[in-house]
Amino acid sequence: MNYAAIVLGAGSGTRMKLGYNKMLLKIKDQPLISLAIKPFLQDEKCAELIVVINETDLEVIEELLKKQINNKPYKIVIGSYERQYSVYNGLQAVTQELVLVHDGARPFITNTLISELVYNANDYGCAIPGVKVKDTIKVVEEHFVKETLPRDILVAVQTPQACQTELLKNAHERAQEDNYLGTDEASLIEKYTDAKVKIVLSSYENIKITTQEDLYYAEKLYDKYFKVSEE
Repeated sequence: MNYAAIVLGAGSGTRMKLGYNKMLLKIKDQPLISLAIKPFLQDEKCAELIVVINETDLEVIEELLKKQINNKPYKIVIGSYERQYSVYNGLQAVTQELVLVHDGARPFITNTLISELVYNANDYGCAIPGVKVKDTIKVVEEHFVKETLPRDILVAVQTPQACQTELLKNAHERAQEDNYLGTDEASLIEKYTDAKVKIVLSSYENIKITTQEDLYYAEKLYDKYFKVSEE
């Protein structure tokens, strides 16, 4: 089944103290946004790509995408001050029945993962990648432990998150009516629909570049994910 991909690139890079959009940060001379969209460009089932950015970055990202994308339709959409609102703006440009929403700061996804997400979202309404939690997680109130959660029922979720487009649009519209901000696409599906959210086992290497430490790790992973495709 064909799908649309929304890649979110409207972040400011504040936590990395860059002074510019994190999407323009280079890993081995490649901008982060360029690496994040590569798996979608390689997938013939990705029928359209929507890149959500800050208006201030429009000119530079337009130039980057023009050089990189020559095999499928794409659109640039201006984002907002909250991730959820940026996703909603991107959804307005989607024409496919299925959509994958991906953080542009996660460059290490595979086409195998994408295929599994598409397959399951088509069946269940929503499918998201996740990995089993390694650490012990405790619920804390006022600096004291209230409860220890069992690790065997916990997963850390990632992106891309795949949803049936109309289902996600409707969930967003209901969230707007309630002034509700969810933490991801699945949280809106959970709250405002009866659809099941399927967890697809992912990789611990599907990291989000947030800190300088993440960048060091990303440089180690680069050759594994991109060197072959460049040769």
